[in-house]
Amino acid sequence: MELRTAPYGSWPSPIDAALAASLDGRPEYVGTVGSEVWWTEPRPAEGGRRALVRRSADGGHPVSVLPAPWNARSRVTEYGGRPWAGTERPTGGPLVVFSHFTDQRLYAYEPDRSASPGPRPLTPVSAVGGGLRWADPVLRGGEVWCVLEEFTGPGPTDVRRVLAAVPLDGSAAEDRSRVRELTDDGYRFTTGPRISPDGRQAAWLVWDHPRMPWDGTELRLAEVTADGRLAQPRTVLGGPEEAVAQVEWASDGTLLAVSDRGGWWNPYRVDPDTGGAVNLCPREEEFGGPLWKPGLRWIAALPGGLVAVLHGQGSSVLGVLDPESGDLVDAAGPWTAWQPTLAVLGSRVYGVAASPRSAYEVVELDTATGHARVVGGGRADPVDPAYYPEPQSRTFHGRGGRQIHAHVYPPHHPELRARARELPPYVVWAHGGPTDHVPPVLDLNIAYFTSRGIGVVEVNYGGSTGYGRAYRERLREQWGVVDVEDCAAVARGLAAEGTADPDRLAIRGGSAGGWTAAASLASTGLYACAAVIYPVLDLCGFAEETHDLESRYLDGLAGPPRTLERISRERSPVALADRITAPFVLLQGLEDPVCPPAQAQRLLDAMRGRSVPHAYVTFEGEGHGFRRAESMVRALESELSLYSQVFGIERTDVPRLVLEP
Repeated sequence: MELRTAPYGSWPSPIDAALAASLDGRPEYVGTVGSEVWWTEPRPAEGGRRALVRRSADGGHPVSVLPAPWNARSRVTEYGGRPWAGTERPTGGPLVVFSHFTDQRLYAYEPDRSASPGPRPLTPVSAVGGGLRWADPVLRGGEVWCVLEEFTGPGPTDVRRVLAAVPLDGSAAEDRSRVRELTDDGYRFTTGPRISPDGRQAAWLVWDHPRMPWDGTELRLAEVTADGRLAQPRTVLGGPEEAVAQVEWASDGTLLAVSDRGGWWNPYRVDPDTGGAVNLCPREEEFGGPLWKPGLRWIAALPGGLVAVLHGQGSSVLGVLDPESGDLVDAAGPWTAWQPTLAVLGSRVYGVAASPRSAYEVVELDTATGHARVVGGGRADPVDPAYYPEPQSRTFHGRGGRQIHAHVYPPHHPELRARARELPPYVVWAHGGPTDHVPPVLDLNIAYFTSRGIGVVEVNYGGSTGYGRAYRERLREQWGVVDVEDCAAVARGLAAEGTADPDRLAIRGGSAGGWTAAASLASTGLYACAAVIYPVLDLCGFAEETHDLESRYLDGLAGPPRTLERISRERSPVALADRITAPFVLLQGLEDPVCPPAQAQRLLDAMRGRSVPHAYVTFEGEGHGFRRAESMVRALESELSLYSQVFGIERTDVPRLVLEP
């Protein structure tokens, strides 16, 4: 079939904003309850709630455990953490404990009890500051052991975190004093406890300001006393310059951990008495990642001594490691990126994976046969896969020849092509974090643009995870410099080789990516426009206004507090607003505790009176990241309208974004 010709950016596409929004998000927090596998998954059409889903042992279709509006999502450190734990009751049927997003109370629920009145609260409501929050639970006897986050005042940093034990009988639902605190050793941040197979020891991770968990953490270990308390904890691994990302017990009582002490996150066997650590698979690959939320899991012990691991450079794949020989065998299948959530049931491993042709889905690997299959979270292709882009993972070079990793998504349509010698517009996507990375997987938000003839390139700029500690630390005290330069180097590289139109380059990003996008407008003169989404825009304001987890993040990203005011004047888009001359759209959730709307308002105030076309689009009820379908539709269509107007593309299928000076 001969392809028809139409200008880049004008192509019609069946991937509209409503479709992209309806399929946004991915399954998380996989676990097992008895012989079943459970997980959480998004419901954009139901107010953005997270549903708790179960798949029966007989392989039936996954079903939601809790009806709307129940929302299994924690707010610990605002980003949350593992919100649920479950077990099979001795009398039969599952018992699940979960954190409900609306009030952040822990609830217990027995879904198979015919006379069950529904979820019953286990923890009280607190009116102080952000109240009481819970995450990363495990069930132990008649209690739930988990992270307790308690606000002690009205400010975002008036908070303490400890390990706590909550009685399952509901006696603490109206009485805070019935919650037993298990630790009080002064650490600011903690993960939930991991209890040894014999129940005699507990291990967990801690760290303190000003470190972030990828800078340095400590593995704490304590004996569990006969009366269910923790004896004096001690540090057995980690420190200020060593980031332990996970701790795990093997079935034989071996203590396992993931540490970057060798420059890469590798799996170790840890001697609990001496703290000695043996690298089980020394490779220049990552077997771990940034611990943004408690409850992330990159390794999981299998019966018999084998260990399921996620590993790789940039993207992670699932493998099975023999700790004795060091042999590592990867799972077969099309999946090229796995999320940090693993669960084990006998010889089977469960995780969440995606590929360039499939979005994130729950995958089961039978280690006895090597067979892998999708068991949940997947969906039939909503449109012809011929509209999906084919990512190209590439390495570009920046200042001083340094390597920059990126994924290029060229415009693609099964029935259309552009005119001869026409170059496509391209949008540079800067990821959030900034200590994070993006893998090359199917994302309908990207396909929304590429199927219309607008190219996308995702940049894993210096500071991204997945490429070792040295690559990660290239951003140390250089935020707003290295990330901006690396994104610009990729954009210029695409233009120089004739892949992208140098006059129709844009940049977009959310959160830390929003900072990079706005800073790029103020410092490069390269981009024709930008989409700036729930961004950081003013360093000094961010340090004072953001949540506790990131309140000292800038120490590593920009420099110590004594130099922050100077760095903020030199790099903050708010301070450099007079240099911004290209149009932009600013998208902001009005209930964002991480990047509050005050950040966006300062930039708007600084732009007042200047003849730079821009739009400010706000979203009631949205926080840091848009979860409601209607919000995601409006955001995508606003972004496309901006590009269409700036790039000179005629489109009538989206509302026109009003750009005002």
